[in-house]
Amino acid sequence: MNGVMHTLDVHSAPPSSILALDHIRGVLQRLEDTIVFQLIERAQFARNPRCYLPGAFAELKQRENWSGSWIQWFLKETETTHAKLRRFEAPDEYPFTSPELLPKPVLEPVTYPKLLWPHKVNVNDKILQFYIDDIVPTITRNLGEDGDDGHYGSSAIRDCEVLSAMSRRIHFGMFVAESKFRSEPASFIPHIRSRNRDELANLITKPAVEAALLVRLGKKAEVYGQDMNRPGATDEEREKERKIEVEAVVRIYKNFVIPLTRDVEVDYLLTRLDGVSDDEVKTMLETNRYPETD
Repeated sequence: MNGVMHTLDVHSAPPSSILALDHIRGVLQRLEDTIVFQLIERAQFARNPRCYLPGAFAELKQRENWSGSWIQWFLKETETTHAKLRRFEAPDEYPFTSPELLPKPVLEPVTYPKLLWPHKVNVNDKILQFYIDDIVPTITRNLGEDGDDGHYGSSAIRDCEVLSAMSRRIHFGMFVAESKFRSEPASFIPHIRSRNRDELANLITKPAVEAALLVRLGKKAEVYGQDMNRPGATDEEREKERKIEVEAVVRIYKNFVIPLTRDVEVDYLLTRLDGVSDDEVKTMLETNRYPETD
């Protein structure tokens, strides 16, 4: 297939190709489409706040011995199956469920190339909280006083899909950070050593790229969110039946996805010299080159 790959191809390419920024940008742009579509899918149901309250479903306590929320249980059940398929062995996948609650894969393990430095970065707790507190109330219609339409299973399926795509997109920032570190290690090392988060953030932030992302995202939300199934309808009529507001999608990225991705990148970079010998660090500082590992 010609063009930029939109999935993490870890079997037929060396790490330097996988970590190329053009390849990474292709993956991130594809995830924009996924996130917008999944937000639209979730927006067709009511807020259903009961799904996010611990202990709100007595059935879960009685039949599953689960005292957490409906969405946490649904994530656990979904991720249990996915864990058996070794999904979370992949370097770009991070579960919302505590690893202690997930089973080992049924399939034989896959040997992945060394793409990321060993780390424990996982911000899914922040993603889930923001999703519940901000995203769901923003994109859903309010049915009745409590915003409940009873579609708990359907809305939870969409919740999981949105959360999964958003998690993958945000944690993918570590591939960006690794790529930039390898391209110019001498610029990063002093700030990693001094644990200067602000300077590290400055090194990885490209305002023009972020601005272009928001414009592109707004255009996608504008097109994908229109009701195109009304023959003869005017643009104004279709706009009134919009499935999701453009401003809402852009705001989610601007106020949450982009800043949290940046935090993930900085958190990752702060671990980047762990276990690296002084001689290796000295060589990178002197040459501004990352040792070839392909």
